[in-house]
Amino acid sequence: MKSLETKLDGVVLLEPDVHGDERGFMVETYREDRWREFGIDVDFVQHNHSRSAQGTLRGLHFQTKPGQAKLVRCPRGRIFDVAVDLRRGSPTYGRWQGFELDDKHHHQLFVPVGFGHGFAVLSDVADVTYLLSSPYDPATEAGIAWDDPDIGVEWPLSDPLLSERDKVAPRLSEIAGELPF
Repeated sequence: MKSLETKLDGVVLLEPDVHGDERGFMVETYREDRWREFGIDVDFVQHNHSRSAQGTLRGLHFQTKPGQAKLVRCPRGRIFDVAVDLRRGSPTYGRWQGFELDDKHHHQLFVPVGFGHGFAVLSDVADVTYLLSSPYDPATEAGIAWDDPDIGVEWPLSDPLLSERDKVAPRLSEIAGELPF
């Protein structure tokens, strides 16, 4: 296992050891002591799994209070995964970084509290699983526009499939004063 460099403080990209042969593979997807060595010092309390069709874009989402860190992986298919720094006062506030996660390399992305998160499906179908540091609470769910020009995420698709919620999400500048981070 090794940690790969990212441009956003607190975001961690992990490259696990994949043990494979003609029968298949085995990969360690979470081990508390090793993950803490890489700066992921979080007690995860919920595990989610989503399946999405090609062209789907989910995001950019976050929880306001108490915030929610995520450890994201793509055990089936291929996605473009994005983290956006929403921490006012951070030197990288409003900046984003994208990572390709897939079922070949098994990279995992840790997205800390104070970041927006989203992904676009690049394969025919993709399963995405993520460990969460706080339980989902609809009263604290929030989001920003996936296509906010002030952030400028360079998504690898031009006409994504979006939820109604994501179609009307506000720009970061519209909610910046309300962010608790």
